Amino acid sequence: MRLEIKDLHVHYGKIEAIKGISIVVNEGEIVTLIGANGAGKTTMLKTISGLRPATSGQIIFNGEDITGVPAHKRVDLGLSQAPEGRGIFPGMTVLENLEMGKFHRHDRKKEMAEDLDKVYTLFPRLKERISQAGGTLSGGEQQMLAIGRALMARPKVLLLDEPSMGLAPQMIANIFRIITEINKTGVTILLVEQNAQQALQRAHRAYILETGNVVKEAKASDLLNDPAVREAYLGTGAH
Repeated sequence: MRLEIKDLHVHYGKIEAIKGISIVVNEGEIVTLIGANGAGKTTMLKTISGLRPATSGQIIFNGEDITGVPAHKRVDLGLSQAPEGRGIFPGMTVLENLEMGKFHRHDRKKEMAEDLDKVYTLFPRLKERISQAGGTLSGGEQQMLAIGRALMARPKVLLLDEPSMGLAPQMIANIFRIITEINKTGVTILLVEQNAQQALQRAHRAYILETGNVVKEAKASDLLNDPAVREAYLGTGAH
């Protein structure tokens, strides 16, 4: 399942947030987008998932142009997103939140139960809190729930937007470990993350965004050792 973005332009009114970006996410990869606030990372994911319209350019998924396809249809095709800020339903239980991730599916209950088991294997804490309201979970548990809900859609490509935001260091390490586990099950991942250190340690390739442009593309391990990247994103001032 290859995801290809060709010369993408996205506007908010007269402001151009994405200025002709082209990226490729190959099947089986973890690809990360890193950059400062306002670089256009979240806008990229929203446009790929169909929550933001493209001004021009193409989004090609599995060889098909999906640029004009509605967001819910993109989920059917195999694109699923865990959004920035988690976006869980606070008044619904953990189980109800997870079930919302499969609302578009029409397969048998047995397969739904299998997918729930997979989510609980990845996130044992969610199973412990199955009847608890989503809004009463800790930040880390809510992030697990957001990722678990996205996985219930059986994605071929999982879009993750700032999964470490606001979490304690131990929970950040745990979330990234789980992201690697998800990738090993065959799910391709496009990751937006301000914690550049963790993202580059886990990803295969990376793109650096600055004010709506890709300014650098390389193997993640190369960027991890690039002095300029280390100074800009991995220094004491990096988040």
